[in-house]
Amino acid sequence: MTDVTYASYLGLDQLLSAQHPLSDRHDELLFIIIHQTKELWLKQMIAELKLAKRQVRGGELVPAYKGLARVSRIQAVMTMSWDVLATMTPADYSRFRGVLGTSSGFQSDQFRTVEYLLGLKDGRFLDYQKDRPEAQRAMREALEQPSLWDDANAALAAAGFDVPAEALHRDWTQPYTPDPRIEAAWAEVYRDTERWWDLYQLAEKLVDLDDAMATWRHKHVLTVSRIIGGKRGTGGTAGVKYLQETVAKRAFPELWSLRTLL
Repeated sequence: MTDVTYASYLGLDQLLSAQHPLSDRHDELLFIIIHQTKELWLKQMIAELKLAKRQVRGGELVPAYKGLARVSRIQAVMTMSWDVLATMTPADYSRFRGVLGTSSGFQSDQFRTVEYLLGLKDGRFLDYQKDRPEAQRAMREALEQPSLWDDANAALAAAGFDVPAEALHRDWTQPYTPDPRIEAAWAEVYRDTERWWDLYQLAEKLVDLDDAMATWRHKHVLTVSRIIGGKRGTGGTAGVKYLQETVAKRAFPELWSLRTLL
């Protein structure tokens, strides 16, 4: 039996040979590593979210807290990585930007899968994976299944709350529409936290995820603004303008709006 070494266990030869700059500019390596690292963290987030979803759907709310807390901490690490990328100046980036062609983080299948798992559904992003059937399949699976927010609302119903039937049985591929009845039910949880402690803690873990995602998006806007200003994005998006529009997205909207009712 071959001894397992640090390098063989982690597949370091494959991992460290996966960076292929297309220019001779020093900063391109940083750009590649930042984005590859992000994709590795997204892979872990997807694994944690899938487990948490199964646990919440199965009524195991307390065990789900661990994975959800882990995801929010991963999000914090990903947000901090923007500070590393921001050490690259506009002049540095402009020297190799041309080799990126039409590639863009906008096309990340794993990021869209995370959004789908949380409840931010938009099937249009499937079109960007036509050349990658496995990636598209994973995205479609997340798109067509109930999201983490749907699972949480199902847990709310299982606890005896009056959750509208259309929130429990609907077309999961469509964007979620906030419902005042869902808001009212979760507000009751917040009004009696001792009685509904498990649901209350689940809700706060979900708010942590939304908070961290908004923070990540905001830092993304600042970093891109710092590096390219008002230029269009490489993938054809409006750049900073497009990113600014995403900051307001919330996967669990009623958990934010109910605070006004308390």
